[in-house]
Amino acid sequence: MLTMEDIIRDGHPTLRKVAAEVVMPPSKEDKQILSSLLEYVINSQNSELALKYSLRPGIGLAAPQINVSKRMIAVHLKDENGTLYSYALFNPKIISHSVEKAYLQSGEGCLSVDEAIPGYVSRHARVTVKGISLTGEEVKLRLKGLPAICFQHEIDHLNGIMFYDYIDKHDPYKSIEGALAIER
Repeated sequence: MLTMEDIIRDGHPTLRKVAAEVVMPPSKEDKQILSSLLEYVINSQNSELALKYSLRPGIGLAAPQINVSKRMIAVHLKDENGTLYSYALFNPKIISHSVEKAYLQSGEGCLSVDEAIPGYVSRHARVTVKGISLTGEEVKLRLKGLPAICFQHEIDHLNGIMFYDYIDKHDPYKSIEGALAIER
């Protein structure tokens, strides 16, 4: 089981690398790594387990965050309607996105970043993501709201991009023209 000790922190060189594609079909080891990413986000949202194992709650985790520079992400969250998005994907890609922007009103956080970094992170309001599931099936997801933001955040990790790279250094709360404000 992954714990916070397995998660590398800001400044580690792996977080700034472009991760390698996972060769299909995935190896047993790659499947195990991807399963453990999903297990972490699910466990971290269980208050009993989070307390017992000192897990910081998260809604997504990417393989580079556990020092594995491969294109794998796991996401576990509900949208504003209570629909559960629980996915573990190999080689996820954003295949289309809206022109319209969105941002989390409360700002974004990251399991690899220990301190709060205030500011708005401009994201696409809607994205379509394709990837391969643990069972080898192609998954295509049309996302908006918090799920769209979460998938963009995790896919950025695969490209060596951190959420705070998008924050205006001089004016962190500068309004993003025409963007949807998403509540978490």
